[in-house]
Amino acid sequence: MALMDFIKKQFIDIIQWTEDDGDTMAWRFPMAEMEIQNGASLTVRESQMAVFVNEGKVADVFGPGMYKLTTQTLPVLTYLKNWDKLFESPFKSDVYFFSTRQKLDRKWGTPNPVTIRDKDFGMVRLRAFGIYAFHLVDPKAFHTTISGTLESYTADQLEGQLRNTIVGHIADIFGESGVPFIDMASNQVEFGNALKAKMEPMFASYGLALDSLNVQNISLPEELQAMLDKRIGVNMMGGMQAYTQFQTAEAIPLAAQNEGGLAGIGAGLGVGLGVGQQVAASMAQSLNPAAGPAVAPAAAAPAPTSAAAPVSADEIVATIEKLHGLVGKGMLSQAEFDAKKAELLKRLG
Repeated sequence: MALMDFIKKQFIDIIQWTEDDGDTMAWRFPMAEMEIQNGASLTVRESQMAVFVNEGKVADVFGPGMYKLTTQTLPVLTYLKNWDKLFESPFKSDVYFFSTRQKLDRKWGTPNPVTIRDKDFGMVRLRAFGIYAFHLVDPKAFHTTISGTLESYTADQLEGQLRNTIVGHIADIFGESGVPFIDMASNQVEFGNALKAKMEPMFASYGLALDSLNVQNISLPEELQAMLDKRIGVNMMGGMQAYTQFQTAEAIPLAAQNEGGLAGIGAGLGVGLGVGQQVAASMAQSLNPAAGPAVAPAAAAPAPTSAAAPVSADEIVATIEKLHGLVGKGMLSQAEFDAKKAELLKRLG
């Protein structure tokens, strides 16, 4: 029994690889101190390739199939060894298997926004992410540039290098395109094709073929997206003037709930000032443009000063303070406040 174990340990007559996962790209056949028997069987399955490496140099490459290892099936290795007896004795060589299956759904994305020049917004920062797929086509190039003498090499080990290289070219693709950010969503397929064309030479240098590269999303950072959403909302409402009218209408109920708001103004001055009516008229006009320009009653038919309800000095001072508060809230301009203030101070005189 010990003799049989010794013989099995010394010579190899079957060489094959049964892949146990979908991530391994390169795997070294365990040789230990064993040698390959003359006439041994080499099995290379579909979606695999095998490489014989002699003294650190790639000798022969095998595609899918079953081979009997002789001088006829190992021409390069036979030449390197210079066998003159059809290598009837066993020989020693490293054997590596490579998976040529397609690696799907590999993700890429910008960890930080990239800054580009935009036609509409000047300088903007963009995020982008997508997926890509590739497979191994040149085991010799992959062995010499990537996997080397490692016992195994996985797609996950390579993913960081591929992903970061893709991301590094994002700014170039967006900048060269000259497409404004607003139009980028409708050009994602074109961006993906352009990025794929730029990345293919790098993949080829590793012995890989880049099968597809897709841009799935292009977006702004959250704070910039919020600003863009606000701008879109303003445009949808008909421009800044309509937006200002809407903001005024929104502020009326809030002001009426506060003692210093429009309700307080109306109580202090009555119809004499007409501020609440003027703002309400502006609100009505913004909500119902078909109604035509609204005219506040006080403006349409001004009552004689002598007919106005008497107003005490305390009420006038309180009203000035309330109007000043509206200036701080942006509901009155400084010029409007100054004019009202002057009018009220005349009453004190």
